[in-house]
Amino acid sequence: MSATTSGAPAVADTTVDHTADIAAIEQIIRDTETAYNTNDAELLTSPFTENAAVVNAVGALMTGRETLLAANRAGLQGFLADQYVRYELADITFLRADIAIAHKTARAITADGALIDQDPAMIALYVLVKENGRWWAAARQNTLVPRGE
Repeated sequence: MSATTSGAPAVADTTVDHTADIAAIEQIIRDTETAYNTNDAELLTSPFTENAAVVNAVGALMTGRETLLAANRAGLQGFLADQYVRYELADITFLRADIAIAHKTARAITADGALIDQDPAMIALYVLVKENGRWWAAARQNTLVPRGE
């Protein structure tokens, strides 16, 4: 008996026009930037599902919307209160018509919007699901980008 193997599949949905989906996911990233820069914990938490899982930039896992909201409130009222960021959506891959992964990059900026970081200081992976016509973040993983020396 001989075993045959085939290549790994490329998983990408092409069954629907994703123009509106892309716009909705771009809005999530814009709202996230606005929330961070205005210390709005509720807006920062708003795209997450009730059972979302988030790993922050220092590796702490938070599970559940209420836990995430509490962490966002503490951070934005504390050590992040005077921090500002510019986010850029790097890519979106639709795995299914209602499931997507996206990456965003982050650069620190001044309060007036001038870049501090020329290169991304962080990259985040989002797992997004479309439920009842709306896109939600089910998971996010933040990873700091090592600085070249």
